Amino acid sequence: MNRLRNRLILVFLAATLPPLAVTLWITTSLLERSLRYTATRELDEVSTALERTARELYQRERESLRREAHAGKLTAESYPLTQRGRWPAAIGQFWQSGEAERFLLAGNQGDRLEYLLRRPEEVHRFSRPIQGVRMHEIREQYARARGVVEEGRSRDLRRGFLYTFLLVAAVPWLAALALLVYSTHRISRPIHELAAALTKVGAGDLAARVGARRDDEIGTAIDAFNHMAGQLQHSRERLLYLTRLEGWQALARKMAHELKNSLTPIRLTVEEVVARKPQGDGGFPEQAAQIVVEEVNALERRVRAFSEFAAEPPVQPVELDLNALVTERIAFLKTAHPDVAYQFRPRPGLARARADEDLVKAALTNLLENAAEAAGAGGLVLASTCEAGRGIVAVEVHDSGPGLSAQARATLFAPTISFKKGGMGLGLSIARKSALLCGGDIVLGKGELGGAAFRLVLPAA
Repeated sequence: MNRLRNRLILVFLAATLPPLAVTLWITTSLLERSLRYTATRELDEVSTALERTARELYQRERESLRREAHAGKLTAESYPLTQRGRWPAAIGQFWQSGEAERFLLAGNQGDRLEYLLRRPEEVHRFSRPIQGVRMHEIREQYARARGVVEEGRSRDLRRGFLYTFLLVAAVPWLAALALLVYSTHRISRPIHELAAALTKVGAGDLAARVGARRDDEIGTAIDAFNHMAGQLQHSRERLLYLTRLEGWQALARKMAHELKNSLTPIRLTVEEVVARKPQGDGGFPEQAAQIVVEEVNALERRVRAFSEFAAEPPVQPVELDLNALVTERIAFLKTAHPDVAYQFRPRPGLARARADEDLVKAALTNLLENAAEAAGAGGLVLASTCEAGRGIVAVEVHDSGPGLSAQARATLFAPTISFKKGGMGLGLSIARKSALLCGGDIVLGKGELGGAAFRLVLPAA
């Protein structure tokens, strides 16, 4: 479970939901108060009362005008039938309708009431003002008020505003939430992988690595972790090798001591036998004694090799020019292997190494010597210098020999005894031990000439 991502999402929710809720509450409260001033319910009541009042006023005015007209209190305007062609349009429409009487609103915005009365041969019109009231204006205001009321009834303004606000607020919030989820996933995934890799390293799996590649601080942390894990893995391999080497050194010291104790009296006794042999004896005893002495000397050389392997020489690191050192070693070995071609490919401007000069010379001599022997007559040995990483310089040695078998690779640096002429089986072990004492190592590489390849890595000065 990705806890970091979930925590970031919870932080976002905690930071945005309360302000959003408060904003919604304040907005709805203000909307409620604002709508109270323009509520359609109150407008409906006012318009209804206005209509009722206007109707009652109109009815009273009609009855009053009718009574006064029939009582003869008002003077009528007569429209004889003989002058029908000059009648106003309202009079003509009334006569055609056949009604006995009709009331009309006239004047400015309906502020006068007219009473039309049918006679046998004429029409009488009575009129009077409606106490300063404009009925047409009242009718228009009433129509506008009823229109607002009906429009308010047809749609709920409060609900529509609330839904609109929720939509406007929710869309950017949801977009921000989606962006946050995507961003937190990109941030937390490599951290989660890094934590899992750290757990594996803590459990002993030093081969664990994080494959994510980023160009920010998290990417820097991942690169640092991968570099650290690689260094730990390499250090553990070196530590295991040195631990095994200590056991081999103890065995070498014991074997050297036992062999030396036995070989010295044998050699002295044989030399004494040869010295005391009678005059006139045949050459066989002298020849046999010579063979025994040579074999004893060979065993003593092996004993000295074991002693060198078991010894711990003092390390005195100094700054070394690897290009010059490799050139000097190749020139030294060319005379010993005139039938082998040596090539050197130096790296210009290579940083100087910091190591013990004698130990580095011995390791280079061993690698170049082994390469020459593997290449054989007419073969080729290629040496090159390079930078193998941050603060690391290296020397690579390639040969055109047959290469190494899988079995040889498995026990390449193990100190085994070789019974070939002049071989002890300890050369690579001693060379790697020298490199480790200098803070470097010797590792296998990929051969460029079809044979074996070794890389001597050393710390840069």
